[in-house]
Amino acid sequence: MADLFDPNFEGADVRRFNVAVSAAGVEAWFVREVLPLEAMLMQFLSNNWHNKADLADIRQDVYEHVCEAAREHIPEQTKSFVFRTARNLIIDRYRHQQVVPIEAVPDLEAFDIAADAPGPERAAQARGELRKLQIALDELPPRCREAIVLGRIEGLSGREIASRMGITEQAVSKHLNRGLRTLANLIYGHPSNRGGRK
Repeated sequence: MADLFDPNFEGADVRRFNVAVSAAGVEAWFVREVLPLEAMLMQFLSNNWHNKADLADIRQDVYEHVCEAAREHIPEQTKSFVFRTARNLIIDRYRHQQVVPIEAVPDLEAFDIAADAPGPERAAQARGELRKLQIALDELPPRCREAIVLGRIEGLSGREIASRMGITEQAVSKHLNRGLRTLANLIYGHPSNRGGRK
């Protein structure tokens, strides 16, 4: 009986019925709603999985899982469903490896995709900005970097930074100002404006 149900019939909405969907209906839904998400899905997988050689296999696993679920009931929020499936598969793969790479830990928060939450593009952009900041921090002179990490990341006061670094508060202020200017130039400026290594 379920095979007689045609989701492409004019006016029919598969999502309103709690019946198994025909193979043709699943295929039509997949082509219409899932395949257009492939570029975003691959970007998401690329940003959240460490081994790029596995991406095609993970994508295929995602497709298999969403199609299998759609045979029972086509989801109302296709995009959220696809990305939630991808998130769960990646988490399962990390669990099976029994070792979670350190770079994966911050990304687990980005996996929680809600229907009205920022999409994977925004999460990828935020991770890109953090990586850019880390690269810029690594380019700072060591004393400037130490002062910025202690002051801006760990939240220590000028006096506490001076005590930790064994320098005066005036020297801390100098390192912070120089470091912040150099960071701004590295992140937002032009290569000719970079002067952090002096």
